[in-house]
Order: sequence, then structure tokens, then C-alpha cells
Amino acid sequence: MSATDSVPRHRLLRRGFVLEYVTLGWNVLGIVILAVAAIRARSVALAGFGLDSLIEIGASVVVVWELSGAGATRQRRGLRLIGAAFTALAAYLAVQSTVVLAEGFRPGHSPAGIGWTAVTAAVMFALAAGKARTGAALGNPVLATEGRVTLVDGILAVAVLTALLLNATLGWWWADPLAGYVLAGYAAREVRTIWLDTRAEHDDVGAR
Repeated sequence: MSATDSVPRHRLLRRGFVLEYVTLGWNVLGIVILAVAAIRARSVALAGFGLDSLIEIGASVVVVWELSGAGATRQRRGLRLIGAAFTALAAYLAVQSTVVLAEGFRPGHSPAGIGWTAVTAAVMFALAAGKARTGAALGNPVLATEGRVTLVDGILAVAVLTALLLNATLGWWWADPLAGYVLAGYAAREVRTIWLDTRAEHDDVGAR
């Protein structure tokens, strides 16, 4: 038996809300910081990371809405909305990476961007782990799935951080779009997983 198995449901719900509100607050602050850093460095990577933060805000709002109610219908709708956020993220990363490679765009250095993405990666990984555990304990697929959105946010932070460091130290500007393609593939895989899960659940309900 894990530690979360003995936690009352109302405490798990409260924990879920806290995790989402922390995620919301962090990403709202991040959009402001990333906007300033992206403009100063003329960095497509930082601008893209800001959009990812916006998608994360939308996903967190979906989970807060879903945790406030109950029922399979609301859960399926919540999963589909998160799937839509993943779709938008995958599409943006694919387009952004292609444009950057085609134009050979070389951003400037951004100490602020490096610092923020480094801290954000650690915060997002911690939040993702908390959401995965809490979602599993609650039996709530929406919270657990949104935890994967947060995980993608952390992975993207590492990718952007790596790209910024490689650009600053070695001039490897193309590291950014290559990392974008990897993340776009990961997000697309999550969309497929969500679609299969919701379809299977719908078929199970119809068979009853």
C-alpha cells in the first residue's frame, strides 16, 4: 500500500487543486518573463515556450473545472480538451521548427531565458510527479493526463535551456528546432493515447 492509498479523498482533491493553482500561477508569471526575454533576445524558442505556458494554463483550468464536478461525461470532456491542447502544442512546435530551420534564424543570447527555463524545468517535473500520484490515487484520468502536459512543459524547458546554452556557447542555433521536432512527436503520441483512452471508455459505456 502506497502512502497516498490511506489519504482521505477530500485531502487528495485539495492536493489536486493546490497542484493546479501552483501550475497556473507559475505559468502566468512565466508568460510575462518569457515575453520580455523573447523580445530582448529575438528568440523563437523562448516565444514558443511562452505559448506552451499558455497551453498549460488552459489545461490547468480544464482540470480545476473537472475536479469541481463529477461523472464520466465530464471526465471524457476534460480529456478531450486536454487532447486539444496537446494537438495545438504539437502543431505549433512542428511549424515553428520548420520555419526556424528554413530561415536559418539565429537568436541572441538570453541569460534571463536560461535562468527561467532552468528553474521551470525543476518545478514542472515536481508538479508532474505530484499530479501523477494524486490522479492515480483519486482514480482521476483527467488530473493524471494533465500531469503529462506538465511533464511535456518540463521536457520543453530542458530542450529550450539546452538550445539556449548551445547557441550561447557553441553557436549551434539549429539545436532549438531539432528539439522542437522531438517534442512535437511526443505531444502527438499523447494525443493518440488520449483519443484511444476516451474511445475505449466510450465503447465500454455503450456495451453496458
